[in-house]
Amino acid sequence: MGVRRAVEMSLDASNSSKGPISSYGPLIHNPQVLELLEEKGIHAIKEIPEKGSGTILIRAHGVPPRIKKQLIAAGYTVKDATCPRVIKVQTIIRKHAAKGYSVIIVGDNDHPEVIGLLGYAGEKGYVVNSLAELNSLPKFDQAIIVAQTTQNTNFFEEVSNWAEKNCPHYELYNTICDSTEKRQAEVKKLAEKVDTLIVVGGRSSGNTQRLVEVAREAGKPAIHIEDESELDSQDFQGAHTFGITAGASTPNWIINRVLKKIESFQHKDGKKWRKMIEPVQQVLFHTNLYVAFGAACLTYASTTLQGIEKNFSYIFISFLYVLSMHTFNNLIGRKSDQFNDPARASFYEKFKYRLALLGCISGGTGLVTACAMGMMPFLLLTAMSIMGLLYNIRFVPDRFRLIPYHRINEIPGSKTILIVLAWGIVTSIFPALAENGAISFLSILVFFWTIGIVFVRTAFFDILAMQGDRIVGTKTIPIIIGERKTRVLLKQTLIGSFVFLFLAGLWGSVFSLAFFLCPILFLMAFLVYSNKDLELFVRIWSMFWMEANFVLAGLLTYIWRF
Repeated sequence: MGVRRAVEMSLDASNSSKGPISSYGPLIHNPQVLELLEEKGIHAIKEIPEKGSGTILIRAHGVPPRIKKQLIAAGYTVKDATCPRVIKVQTIIRKHAAKGYSVIIVGDNDHPEVIGLLGYAGEKGYVVNSLAELNSLPKFDQAIIVAQTTQNTNFFEEVSNWAEKNCPHYELYNTICDSTEKRQAEVKKLAEKVDTLIVVGGRSSGNTQRLVEVAREAGKPAIHIEDESELDSQDFQGAHTFGITAGASTPNWIINRVLKKIESFQHKDGKKWRKMIEPVQQVLFHTNLYVAFGAACLTYASTTLQGIEKNFSYIFISFLYVLSMHTFNNLIGRKSDQFNDPARASFYEKFKYRLALLGCISGGTGLVTACAMGMMPFLLLTAMSIMGLLYNIRFVPDRFRLIPYHRINEIPGSKTILIVLAWGIVTSIFPALAENGAISFLSILVFFWTIGIVFVRTAFFDILAMQGDRIVGTKTIPIIIGERKTRVLLKQTLIGSFVFLFLAGLWGSVFSLAFFLCPILFLMAFLVYSNKDLELFVRIWSMFWMEANFVLAGLLTYIWRF
């Protein structure tokens, strides 16, 4: 948590602060993230100058109190990115040191966190990294024992047993981060099920090193890598099963790339059916054909709810519109895909001209089809297409500094809201206007049902894409209000969608169809709440099943009709 919080604070500062931004020492222990921060203009300083300016971030590991005072005295605006768990340890040490207690810190003597903790202990601070070092210390009249937050839980248990036997009057505080404990416990369980463990993380990262130790203590080979370039197919010789874990400072995009590299090894020796299916699945996703087909299926369901019988043209137009808009916006905004979905970013870079042609053909065909239906459908689809294309385009010159937003995508929350509105209009309002020339109350009910489930889909994907969006400065709803509140909002939206679907079924005398479509809402709720770490390990399948809800809507409608 603390590592992610520090990175998020630094990225948010780079996207909002106008002055120079730096950190005192490396913000976290991950070279890829530090390289990214350098590209964003966030540089680490080792020495405190006499005079400084701008914003400076205190690293996640914390610093001694004198350092913070020196930074303020130098003229910096200090933002404290110290992990809250580390702050808790600092508070315990400061409180007891003031009462004259000696402070024994179980940790690595040269680790930045431990150096910071010693600053709070003063002259009565001691660091131990083995039982031998612990035995060499004098027996204190009053002392506390705390742990570096990323300490090996097995070793700290040994220290606890030693203290109980030799110095029962010492006060013991298990300050190992609960996330660290959980991760180490998971590695122990994982080691029982696999032949080899791959640990992804910086070589100087304390918690990553502990994971490697835990894996090896379990008697399993552990391969420690920083990124996918260090993987070799020879590492997996003789291993039938292997597990992947990562340090707290390892970003999602590094894990995604490692998974992709391992998949490439599997494809060489894998089963024939898998070699055939997975490339097809990737093409359907990356070309947006799958998402466009989902939009077409949703249109089929929404038009049937509205009693529109001749709906093929509307289904065809929604397919073409979504295919065109998603393709163009993925082409223009593929920078964040380098972090959220490296495979798609590579695909778009390789086939960008063909994809641009696909977007033009699908968009043009949709407009021609709408024109054949009449002037109003043509003008409505044209306006929607222009708005979609303008999303990533600068429409206000830089010289107009009083205007805060120069692109639509710079408006907080615009990405989620505009996608939802576009889908809702093309799948429910557009057919109603083209068919009847007006929007009925039933159409409004169906519209709110469609935007509800599309909002859940879009915001769910925004949660998965939080790291990449934060890096490129896109303020989606999960970034604005946080992941936890977004999941609560999705739950409320699903309840609202159920109400609108129920009312639409009653109003349109198709209650049985509304009942048929209810499983979609339950499946969406399951995806949102079943596993909050989906973005790390089963991203492609979570995306597949979320999009499958719209295909399911079309399938259920077809079954209901026939």
